[in-house]
Amino acid sequence: MDDEPLRILQIYPKADFYTGAVIQLRDLAAALARRGHRVVVVTGPNPRWDAEAARGGFRHVGLFRAAADPVGAARLAALLRAERIQVVHAHKGGGRTLTLLARLLGPRPPLIVNRGVSFRLSLAARWIDTGRLVARVVAVCEAIKAELVRQGMPAEKIDVVYSGTDTRRFDPARAEPARIRAELGLGAATPLVTQIGVRESKGNDDVLRAFARVRASRPEARLLLVGARPEKRPPLEALIARLGLADAVTVWGYRDDVPDVLAASTVSVDGSPVGLGITGTLRESLAMETPVVASDAMGNPELVRHEQTGLLYPARDPEALARGVLRLLGDPAWAAALGRAGRRWVCERFSTEAKVTRLERIYRRTAGLAAA
Repeated sequence: MDDEPLRILQIYPKADFYTGAVIQLRDLAAALARRGHRVVVVTGPNPRWDAEAARGGFRHVGLFRAAADPVGAARLAALLRAERIQVVHAHKGGGRTLTLLARLLGPRPPLIVNRGVSFRLSLAARWIDTGRLVARVVAVCEAIKAELVRQGMPAEKIDVVYSGTDTRRFDPARAEPARIRAELGLGAATPLVTQIGVRESKGNDDVLRAFARVRASRPEARLLLVGARPEKRPPLEALIARLGLADAVTVWGYRDDVPDVLAASTVSVDGSPVGLGITGTLRESLAMETPVVASDAMGNPELVRHEQTGLLYPARDPEALARGVLRLLGDPAWAAALGRAGRRWVCERFSTEAKVTRLERIYRRTAGLAAA
């Protein structure tokens, strides 16, 4: 029965497409479909999801509008019945809530809940996830599992499954870094420091303050911030101006060519102080052999092994971040060696295929199709 195809529903309670969580879900659904499983992905309505489903070989249903939506719950219950779903994997709390409501109206396949951030559980979430309504909890790193156990969740209920990177897409041999540098107006030798992700939890202000210190020593260096929604740009640009960095910092919105962006970067940084599991863009950077400097928050040290696959610095310490960047800029050969070691580590432990193999076993066990 270990090779019997499964019928799996993945539910994500938003309609967006460009976040790391969404890319993880898209890659997971497509990889499961390639292995012969029937995969249904439920999100909010979005034609981009429809197109991705057609390319990835899975079904997309854009029925999600609110977590406590009775019409949505009825539609989801009908979908569970029609597709004869064997296991549901909920990404974020809203997906869990709608699934629980749907199970009151129809079939009751076991529910797996994903836990990808380290923020404290609400009392209601802790009661639900700890009790019988939820079959398993998947934590994206050991640090999150330890935090959940500290909050009272039984350790035996939690599986650790690292998020994965598609190492075929994130492959330095396939990248076009010169195109990105041309777009930025940079020569091949100009140091480019990049952070992918613009939001409060990414520590962008700390990155900017660190870069001001970097530029004091390396005035030719440039900083690129990628992933800014329109409403995030004004406060960022105001801080950039106050720091005197207007001619050295570029802010981009969301991009589909992140592998090329990372390949064009001399150093990739992450300033996340709280809330994360393991920062996905660090994993992607290492897959591209781009050396990284990362905060030591939560699960990052499980990926970035200090002075082996990258550099760690104390979270919320811009001066330490700047020192790490300057170390890498000052020793290009060592930085390149760290990047190569990082790719080997990602391919071994943090690839999409490794993630899917682990989840496939959990789905079978949860659905009662494999030995515990």
